[in-house]
Amino acid sequence: MTRRTDVVVIGGGQAGLAAGYHLRRLGIEHVILDAEAAPGGAWQHTWDSLRLFSPAQYSSLPGRLMPSQPGELYPDAAHVIGYLTDYEKRYELPVQRGVWVSAVHRDGAFLRVATDCGDWRARAVISATGTWTRPFLPAVPGRREFAGRQLHTLQYQNPREFDGQRVIVVGGGNSGAQIAADLAGRAEVTWVTQRPPRYLADDIDGRALFDHATARRRALDEGRRDTGGVASLGDIVAIPPVRAARDAGLLTARPMLSRLTATGAQWADGATAEADVVIWCTGFRPALAPFAALRLRGTRGHIATVGTRAVDEPRLHLLGYGDWTGPASATLIGVGRPARDAAREIAGLLRA
Repeated sequence: MTRRTDVVVIGGGQAGLAAGYHLRRLGIEHVILDAEAAPGGAWQHTWDSLRLFSPAQYSSLPGRLMPSQPGELYPDAAHVIGYLTDYEKRYELPVQRGVWVSAVHRDGAFLRVATDCGDWRARAVISATGTWTRPFLPAVPGRREFAGRQLHTLQYQNPREFDGQRVIVVGGGNSGAQIAADLAGRAEVTWVTQRPPRYLADDIDGRALFDHATARRRALDEGRRDTGGVASLGDIVAIPPVRAARDAGLLTARPMLSRLTATGAQWADGATAEADVVIWCTGFRPALAPFAALRLRGTRGHIATVGTRAVDEPRLHLLGYGDWTGPASATLIGVGRPARDAAREIAGLLRA
């Protein structure tokens, strides 16, 4: 069975909900297809101690402030899931869950979205699939030789299962720092980073990062000098648990290892470390497999965009993947503006 609507939004996490909010405000018929069984997007799969980088009032989707979490300045994942669940209900967003999108094809004046529950034909598609389903593992020599356990950020839950073990945490970003801090005191942690850790000033949180990313985007759009964006400030937001571990001397990073061995790691200077576990906090890539048939990807795997609109397929918008689809668009506070812009562009397309 093939159904028809004006817009199909693929993904029901924070970016998909922000898109739905703005489409609904413009009176555009749409459906949000989500592979998850419950609301909350990727927040359902994070580790137990994860906290937002910003207070609740600076971590909101358009139209509704996130309420504060009692006793917590920086809300946890469960609080975010509750907020997203309420948001979806409050705005009666048309989310269909448990729907897996396999491909998007051109079909004359439409885009055809193939799913395991039948096809949809739409005048436009918004991709809000995120990155959580595409963990990145670097091609480190010896990775297949290591006899211990290896897992990625998305598989980490809490430090209890690593009590007393020797754990190598690889990655100098927020997830690497947070997980290394989480494990400190319960496991023997070796933290490995590509370059020395760069902490943002302790008083900087997600709101400041959003403002900085927006200022950079504005400067580039106006032809002014590149300010460097968020990366110029540092790599790690010093949220309280990370700050405490750092100040206690528990977050001393070693340079990037040169290879894994059967029993641990080795560095270029010949130094070694034994390990039971390696946790790869090495990031993610955009989950864009459903768009392979459109042949839009460039050499780095990204789809070229102007704002959120795909350059070579103007009926497709990409939302929530980071600065290349809108300043700080992978964050709760940052996704609202590009979602609004995408909805307005689509409204113009539908009127044409």
